[in-house]
Order: sequence, then structure tokens, then C-alpha cells
Amino acid sequence: MAKEKKPRRPRAETPRGFRDYFGAEVRARDLMLARVTEVYHAYGFDPLETSAVETVEALGKFLPDVDRPNEGVFAWKEEDEDWLALRYDLTAPLARVYAQFRRDLPLPYRRYAVGPVWRNEKPGPGRFRQFYQCDADTVGSGNVAADAEICGMLAEAMEAAGIARGDYLIRVNNRKVLNGVMEAAGVLDPADPERDAGRRGIVMRAIDKLDRLGTEGVAALLGAGRRDESGDFTKGAELSEEQAAVIMGFMDARRDDGAATCARLRELVGGSASGTDGVAELERIAELLDARGLGAERVVIDPSVVRGLGYYTGPVYEAELTFEILDDDGRRRQFGSVAGGGRYDDLVKRFTGEAVPACGVSVGVDRLLAALNAKGRSAVAEPGPVVVTVMDRDRMADYQAMAAELRAAGIRAEVFLGGGNMARQMKYADQRGSAVAIVEGGDERARGVVQLKDLVLGAKLAAEMESHEDWKAQPAQREVARGDLVAQVRAMLAGQG
Repeated sequence: MAKEKKPRRPRAETPRGFRDYFGAEVRARDLMLARVTEVYHAYGFDPLETSAVETVEALGKFLPDVDRPNEGVFAWKEEDEDWLALRYDLTAPLARVYAQFRRDLPLPYRRYAVGPVWRNEKPGPGRFRQFYQCDADTVGSGNVAADAEICGMLAEAMEAAGIARGDYLIRVNNRKVLNGVMEAAGVLDPADPERDAGRRGIVMRAIDKLDRLGTEGVAALLGAGRRDESGDFTKGAELSEEQAAVIMGFMDARRDDGAATCARLRELVGGSASGTDGVAELERIAELLDARGLGAERVVIDPSVVRGLGYYTGPVYEAELTFEILDDDGRRRQFGSVAGGGRYDDLVKRFTGEAVPACGVSVGVDRLLAALNAKGRSAVAEPGPVVVTVMDRDRMADYQAMAAELRAAGIRAEVFLGGGNMARQMKYADQRGSAVAIVEGGDERARGVVQLKDLVLGAKLAAEMESHEDWKAQPAQREVARGDLVAQVRAMLAGQG
């Protein structure tokens, strides 16, 4: 008789490109997001939660292929129904919500949203397929005062999260200005915008690579093309030297202040109506921010901001952290961008057929947390709960009452519910990051006292003390009256802080 095969056990591992978040990480993220969203709330923005699943049609950018959508989303087809997908950002769901409930929502509609998003992309170091975003958007206002407000709010949110003034910079640009520069360079005809679309696409991609390739690399892509270190050749936009000079001048147009930068941009856009309009919007944003006291040390007009210009229709902004960190190879580099946004006036129109202006910003939650950790400014998670040890299992109700008393006083507490002796219980308290453990055996019960173990001091003593006499001179255990439990635990916790 053939031997029956044992059933294969599933592998205990996360899928590639995904990760798990444990207690301290989740708590730090929650604390940081509470600080950021408190700023959004103070500005009058309301929270919105949407489903993690949207129809692929509502997501808009991604459509079903022959077998399944494979354009960066996790998607599947319901039987006799539409293709569905996990949301890839928080903006597309906002556009759907506004189009669906616009008769019930105020105009403008101001909302913030926090949650995970999913990208069906190749994972890599620090690049996950699920990550958190924190967005704030204004739908229904075409006034660039809404953009200025988003920039000012973003600056306040950075500082509320723990990024010190001087360690970040909000940089602002405008898609209309780039369109004007394209007109001046002869690669955009307002009367026939489809003409030269391919060359403009190459120009846009080249500009977007400024940080990585530098001015020489971008100049090569604006011209005949560029051969990289591996020998691969990327065809360029084949602009003339004069045309390329206009584009390069745009990227290098930042001056000492916003007014000077805008004056230079006016020169570059020439007679372009779109470009002139874009410069006027930047001037207005700079004026509004300056009136609020948000000077150049916090927000600047910077034409080198190009990320997202293919998506946004007007102002675009980016929060960049200016301090240096060591990369994986030990080299010093700036931390870089942790948030970005802009004006996207065409998104809701897909649903309604009517133009609905909108603008907003998205904070990369994981990147901002990594930045705070790099600076030692992450939200410090509270210590683990006070652990009430169990000396007599027949008295579990007494121990539960003790923990409840502490919780009623606002002190986090739990009763040890595992098995094992006192050593096992102390090990558990250490694993939980507990600052205090409580011991009440039969003798303590009879005398009306409890023992408080200061686990923070105990760990310090274990590392520093050299003799039993040293230990006795600074005991990490204190006997207190049972009636004074709450006050004594609170005092011990305060002394550790």
C-alpha cells in the first residue's frame, strides 16, 4: 500500500514586495499621522475614508487588457461584472467620490485621507507594493489661493510631524510655465497641440531625470540622445542648440527670491499666453505665502521641480528634506522628497463631463517616518503596559481587578496570562517593553502591600553595578501599600521619564 503523503504546509512568509508592521512601528506611524492630520483638521479639512477596491474604469488610467489589467494595479474580474482593482493612490477615489456625491457635498469640498495603496510593480530595496499615503485636497476651487494654502499647510504639517524648520523646503513650479517654455522652444503649437507630442514627451522625461543625470545628461537627451554607462543608447528629442538652451534656461531660472525668479520666467516664456498665465499664478502664490510669513527658508519658487508636470495642469509643489544622510553605500546625500502635489483640473471631468478644478498634496508616510528616524525625531512610542504578575492562579480575579484599577486611572496595564514561573513572567515584561511589573504573593496580600519592580532601573543596574552591595544601595524594587498602588506606579513611571 502506497504511503500517504503528508499535506504540504504553507510557507510562513510575506509575499514579495510586502511587509509586516509591528507594535512600535504602527504606534510611531499613528502618532505622526495624528500630528499631521490635526494640522489638516485645523485648516477645515474633513476626513474621508473610501473603499480599498475601485472599479478599473473609475481608476481611469488603467484599463483591462486581453486577459487582465497589467498596468501597475492588482486587478481581477468579477463574474459577469466589471474589472475591480486595489486603489493605487487616494486621488482617483476622491474624484469618483466627488462625482458620485457632488450634489450633497459643499463646494469647494476639502478632505484629507489616510490609508494604504497598492502598486503592482517590481519591488526593490525600500520599494514596496503596499505603502501608506496621507493626502489633503480641495475640489471645486480654481483660485490659486487654494494652492498657496496647501503649500502653507504642508509646511506646518512637516513641522508638526517633527521636521525642524531649516530641514525642509517646499518648492513650487507651474505646468503652464513649462508649456510656455515649450512654445518658446518651438515644440508646442497651441493651435495644434498634438503636433510634436512625441518630442515633448522626450523633453518631459529628460527634465524629470535632472536629479539623476545632471545638466549634461539632460542636455544630451534634449539633443541627439545619450549613451549610458552600460552602452545602451536613449534617443533624444533632437532639439537644436537654441531650442535646448531655452529648456535648460527654464530649469536654471531660480533666482534669489520669488520675484526675481518669476521675472526670469517671464523672459523665457516670451509671448506665450499659457506661460504668462502660469508666471502670474506663481507670483500670486508667492505673494500669498509671503503675507503669511512663509519666506524663502520654507517655501520657494523653483522651476527645477519637474516631477509630476506630466500629470498636473497648473501649480505643482514638492516637500524636500534638505539634511544629509548616509546611503547604503556609506555616501552622504540629501534625503530628498517626502511629499508632492499640485493642481489637477481634469480628473473629475472624466466622470461628469464638466471641468472641476482641484488641487492637493500627498505625503509619503513611510518616507517621512524614515526621515524622522534618520534625524532621531520619530514619535517616541510609549513604554509597554505595566505587567501584573500572577503568583497565585486561584486569585486571577484579584489581579484582573488590580489591572482594571490602573487602567481606570489612565495607566496602561495587563495581567500576565501565559504559563511559567517568575523568571518567565519577567522575560515577558522585558519583551513587552514594560517599565513596571507588580508582584503580589500570599505574603504581600496578607500584609496589604505589593512589590513594584522598576524594570528600567533594573536594566540600568544590571549593566552598571559590579557587586551585590551596589545593587542593595539602589534597589530596583519597592514595597508600597496596596491602597497607594495607583499613585506609586504613576510616580515610578514619572521618575523614569
